Amino acid sequence: MAKLSKRARSNEAILPTVAMDPSQAFSHLKKFKAPRFDQAVEVAMHLGVDVKQADQMIRGSVSLPKGIGKAKRVIAFCASDVAPKAMEAGAIKAGGEDLMAEVEGGFFDFDVAIASPDMMRVISKLGRVLGPKGLMPSPKNGTVTPNVVDAVAEFAAGKVEYRTDKGGNIHAVIGKMSFPEADLEENFAHFLATIEKARPSSAKGDYIKKITVSGTMTPGVQIRYQSANA
Repeated sequence: MAKLSKRARSNEAILPTVAMDPSQAFSHLKKFKAPRFDQAVEVAMHLGVDVKQADQMIRGSVSLPKGIGKAKRVIAFCASDVAPKAMEAGAIKAGGEDLMAEVEGGFFDFDVAIASPDMMRVISKLGRVLGPKGLMPSPKNGTVTPNVVDAVAEFAAGKVEYRTDKGGNIHAVIGKMSFPEADLEENFAHFLATIEKARPSSAKGDYIKKITVSGTMTPGVQIRYQSANA
């Protein structure tokens, strides 16, 4: 068994044993002994969905009211007349076949790829390299859109993407530990409402089974949740 660090032992000693209301949970997160950097605050939700069913896979993106305190590196696959505007909106690179060639050559130093619908035919073969990395543009999460410039601005400012993993879990960053507790709570409430609205009609039983929030290097604190439909 690995030996716990002094910080881990300290945090384990004050780990709550019951689920908390959101305001209590975010207050408690700030009590944990922290590293020197400003940690991201993350939410993890275990959902009652069957991800083997295509219609129960949940994927999308959302702009949180208080942001997430981090800019994202965005590239844009678009027509040559749109590329300069995309760069002005915050893209680190923008273009068509020239940008596709860069990615094929091994350029992956970005967090989000945006594409206009007409570019999907051109970049479709990038699916084999971008797909496994979760970087392939998709209409489902708003990264394939005719409004490339607006999408670049939103994602560069920290728009949050989410998708269910193989275990039916969703993970997302909802802010920084330095955020006021009220801001973290507001971002959490907005994200929770987004996931609630995304409930597949074919999902049976409890939809949101468990919610946990944590810092990058803190234990998780479970949030008390009761469905509005319960």
